[in-house]
Amino acid sequence: MRMRHADHPTSEQLVLAVDIGGTKLAACLAGPDGLIGEPVSTPTPKGDGEEVFAALAGIIGKALDGRRVDGIGIGAAGPLELKSGTLSPVNISGWRSFPIVERVSDLVPNVPVVLAGDGNCAAAGEHWLGAGRGHDDLLVLVVSTGVGGGLIIGGRLMHGPTANAGHLGHVVVDLHGDRCPCGGIGCVESIASGPSMAKWALRNGWRPDGPPTAITLDIAARGGDRIAMQAFERAGQAIAAGIVTAAALCDVDRAIIGGGVARAGDLLFDPVRRYLRDYAKLEFLQRLNVVPAELGTNAGLAGAAALVLEPGRYAP
Repeated sequence: MRMRHADHPTSEQLVLAVDIGGTKLAACLAGPDGLIGEPVSTPTPKGDGEEVFAALAGIIGKALDGRRVDGIGIGAAGPLELKSGTLSPVNISGWRSFPIVERVSDLVPNVPVVLAGDGNCAAAGEHWLGAGRGHDDLLVLVVSTGVGGGLIIGGRLMHGPTANAGHLGHVVVDLHGDRCPCGGIGCVESIASGPSMAKWALRNGWRPDGPPTAITLDIAARGGDRIAMQAFERAGQAIAAGIVTAAALCDVDRAIIGGGVARAGDLLFDPVRRYLRDYAKLEFLQRLNVVPAELGTNAGLAGAAALVLEPGRYAP
């Protein structure tokens, strides 16, 4: 992704991008060429809602550093309610109908705030500056603490009436599967998110060398641990099923996968592509091309900036 450093604001449009996830909160300044400098980030607190917002306010203040911006774009884990500007993230238990737009507006008065889901922002970011450039119809997946997604159709980001369109993590792929953090059964997220993979592996006898996370699961799989390898196999199968479902409905020809779990590389992408060949048999589905995200953990921030900088293509 194009990055540049600026010690002082310039005459060009300057915006603040904010990314709210279950694992990390991040903020960064951005201009028409992309993000400016390095993002400011902090782990997402596990406490009550005000503790989470205090951490968010802290990184927003650091990112702004006294500078004036023309707008603020927020990408956040959902579900969210666009009309009221509220959030109820599955993986941030302290926020239920949390008035994020109002609270950020209070922090930075007289600046417009635009809100979208984190999966939608990842899709906008990859389409604007990353692996989706030049493709008008694509799906972007963020596989991390949860599983988010976003759709670009006809060169425009699809939000839906509640701004939750493209939420592939909660497409059901196992009719008799595990309970998902959302309360449903058999969602992609219940199989392929980092915590879900680790829980399944522990239940099936995995003994991690350290905390049971997607990172230690990756290390174990690369070391030949059979159960860890099976966890990635299951995740890849669930993701492939979700991608084919979305492609059959929306006729996309490219799927981009990012997020922390996707850093495992071929451990995840090999089963995704293998199961995709099994599931995608209709001729128009065989055009599907699965590629890694290019922007890494900055995709959501880039997309949040794009909500303000490229509203015709990306804003709700």
